Amino acid sequence: MARHVAIITDSTAYLPPEALRRHRITSVPLTVVVDGEPLEEGAEISARALVEALRRRRPVTTSRPGPETFAAAYRAAAEAGADGVVSLHLSAEFSGTHDAALLAAAEAPLPVRVVDSGLVGMALGFSALAAAETAGRGGTLDDAVVAAEKRAADTSTYFYVDTLEHLRRGGRIGAAQALLGSALAVKPLLELTEGRIGPLEKVRTSSRAIARLEELAVARAGTAPVDVAVHHLDAPERARQLADRLRDRVPGLRELHVSEVGAVIGAHTGPGLLATVVSPC
Repeated sequence: MARHVAIITDSTAYLPPEALRRHRITSVPLTVVVDGEPLEEGAEISARALVEALRRRRPVTTSRPGPETFAAAYRAAAEAGADGVVSLHLSAEFSGTHDAALLAAAEAPLPVRVVDSGLVGMALGFSALAAAETAGRGGTLDDAVVAAEKRAADTSTYFYVDTLEHLRRGGRIGAAQALLGSALAVKPLLELTEGRIGPLEKVRTSSRAIARLEELAVARAGTAPVDVAVHHLDAPERARQLADRLRDRVPGLRELHVSEVGAVIGAHTGPGLLATVVSPC
């Protein structure tokens, strides 16, 4: 059996199923708890169901995978012939997922490098793809880690939410806490920076906020080769229109992914989320 480096990420990467299959990436699900009922993201609760629960003001929280879930994934990788694992996950500032992976890695039957991407969504997904592509070319465990970390460091994420309330409830608002006092008067633009959510700009209307998302993504992309993702929650038309404009305006565009985020991220952002991810290749 050929030896290889296995790539494991989590469900908040929101990688398309075809990409997971093609690159042999394992995705470990996080959990959404609705009215006390734990549901695996993707398999047991969809974005649609999450939006409905939020609109009905049902109690919604999220939960990390247990270390035993990662232990099972690492054992499966070893049994499939892997000689090492890159376990790459959403920002440790957002979730205990990274810590659970570390606990399991200490007892794994093969070397496991656990990487805190500092990211989420397709920003994490592009990093996982970089690791998988490096491993697929015969790269070592160290090579795959370096590729993942470099891609993560180079990737930028900007996003708009209709309200900061969901981020506040979940304790994920970070430095953007300063925007709360004027939240009713502005539409906040946010960014991921050093693994945290930070304030970027305050604008007066949602249309202006979305226009700024476009401008920020175009400026960040420049003319170099880049992959871009547009995420949304319950805003498919906004996402489609933004993606169409970026397709026309980003000269170095390699891949463009448009997708609705899953229930875990949606639980903390609420309906109306629109995000752009720009990842230099």
